[in-house]
Amino acid sequence: MPGRTFFRCYAFVLPVVIALNIFNIQPVESQETHRPILHGKNWIAITGKPLGATAGAKTFEKGGNAVDAAAAMLAATATMWDVLGWGGETQALIYNPNTGKVIGINALGVAPTGATPEFFREQGMMYPPEYGPLAAVTPGTPGGLMTMVAEYGKLSLADVLEPAIEMADGYPIEASSADNMERRREVLEQWPSSRAVFLPHYDADDPEKRAAPSGGEVFVQADLASTLRKLVDAERVALAQGKSRKEAIYAAYDRFYRGDIAEEIVSATRESGGLFTMEDLNNWEVELEEPVSTNYRGIDVYKLTTWTQGPVLLQVLNILEGFDLKAMGYNSKRYIHTLYQAMNLAYADRDFYYGDPYNEPQEPVEGLLSKEYASERRKLIDPDQNLTNYLPGDPYAFQDGDNPYEKLRQNWQVIPPVAEAEGEEGFQQANLMSFEEGFRAGTTAIQAADKEGWIVSVTPSGGWVPAYIAGKSGIGLSQRMQSFVLDEALNPYNVVAPGKRPRVTLTPSMALKDGKPLISFSVQGGDLQDQNTLQFFLGMVEWNMNIQRAAEGQGNFISYQMQSSFGAHDAQPGRIQVPENHVTPDTLDRLGDMGYDVEILDRVYNPMMGIWFDWANGTMQGGASDYGDDYGIAW
Repeated sequence: MPGRTFFRCYAFVLPVVIALNIFNIQPVESQETHRPILHGKNWIAITGKPLGATAGAKTFEKGGNAVDAAAAMLAATATMWDVLGWGGETQALIYNPNTGKVIGINALGVAPTGATPEFFREQGMMYPPEYGPLAAVTPGTPGGLMTMVAEYGKLSLADVLEPAIEMADGYPIEASSADNMERRREVLEQWPSSRAVFLPHYDADDPEKRAAPSGGEVFVQADLASTLRKLVDAERVALAQGKSRKEAIYAAYDRFYRGDIAEEIVSATRESGGLFTMEDLNNWEVELEEPVSTNYRGIDVYKLTTWTQGPVLLQVLNILEGFDLKAMGYNSKRYIHTLYQAMNLAYADRDFYYGDPYNEPQEPVEGLLSKEYASERRKLIDPDQNLTNYLPGDPYAFQDGDNPYEKLRQNWQVIPPVAEAEGEEGFQQANLMSFEEGFRAGTTAIQAADKEGWIVSVTPSGGWVPAYIAGKSGIGLSQRMQSFVLDEALNPYNVVAPGKRPRVTLTPSMALKDGKPLISFSVQGGDLQDQNTLQFFLGMVEWNMNIQRAAEGQGNFISYQMQSSFGAHDAQPGRIQVPENHVTPDTLDRLGDMGYDVEILDRVYNPMMGIWFDWANGTMQGGASDYGDDYGIAW
């Protein structure tokens, strides 16, 4: 039954909260923050770990621009296993001040040869697996990093990779990362290459002995350091041959995807049961894309297209544009309900229509982002009742063509039916992470900007612990195959196929006003990402929060209505997590009466970060959530 669940209780109630409850007044959000705003005139570097931000700062000090710094932070955080590894995927938005345009970077790997629904069903799987060699798409992060630096950076690859190489030679590991390795030891033990890296103290005769490094211990990754040095060597040789900076970086790219590094990744992965071929790595390439966008009350918001969940934010904003949110009051019953229902409508579309636009069938992007389509979807919102059975809409009515999957749409279910598989029931299915862990599965995020006007927003991921490390390459492979489905009834646009990208949760964001950069922002956290980016964005543009206040997101709430992109792809319609001290007790009661299953937490998961551009003063302001280890440096 819908109602309220308290996850944390206190023995006292502040007088101000009592007063707010008596008069049913929404709490006033002050600009007080737990961390200070970052102020910079020359540059800002923000990412998920302090050492990662330092790598960005060091790169700026070498004379690099924001693209170089973002790439250095990407390399450092991948080396730190900040819930990503080198064999994962990278997606980015870059603002080019020379053209005034936002560019999309698509460095998501593809399913390898032989990755078909029939193959996985024969393995007893209801979805592709959560971990191991069969969970891997082709590595994307190395290619994405090198392409970004080659096309838009200033420095050499050697300069950009210098902090990461130094870290791979040995750095004092954080306790959280080290403890996660120990927690996943049972999985890591099965792969000798992963065991050697993550469990350096492993003793088969003493299973009680800690196998992972301890916090503060110098963590060495010799194979990874060797691979990174091979990339630098390839660049050096090309430069000595008279190649340009750009050509030399692409020589390193070729060595990774077509040379001895690729050979080691492919042979090791196949020996461990994976499907990679040399053709899979050779044929894959980074795509430079035009992002999708919408205009919300005079602000142009940019996202990557349907191979990510990014357009869902644009759909929600289109729906919300028809409401007077300020008149509702911040975190009032009406405000929370309206946002929640708008997200339900947009995420139902995400779960049915989003997939790889480079493969057939083509996603109906024009219709999905149409203002007229949003107007029709808006009419479905019941102002007094939480509805949990929204179907995907029919965006084809708002663009050319008929819906080729109308029958599937009419029979679609929010909670996916249990799929059938042969062989061993549920092999490697939803047994590593709980539903909630998978739903908010973390990664890292990166923000960088410089005085020349370059701006970079990145949400990289993949290859998190427990990662399968491909032989002596030191490269931990992605686990992104699990975001595919095997049954077109769930999402006909996201059925696994060789050479196809899975629809990912990763979703950098950027906003411009009057053609000038306004905000660059991103967040980690699986299916929660665009819920948090939505509330961050509205906090700034509707509620006049400063960048740090919006990044801390102390008043954010979370929906579990949409299907998880991980594990068994489950959903929990009507479930909502709300922050105790930022929603009045009366509002909580009313939400319960409207049919919500309300959980009250001290704070919900929201590790946001962003940069705001102060054109009046010619400076930049950065914000990084205090939820986790996000950290920024500015100058």
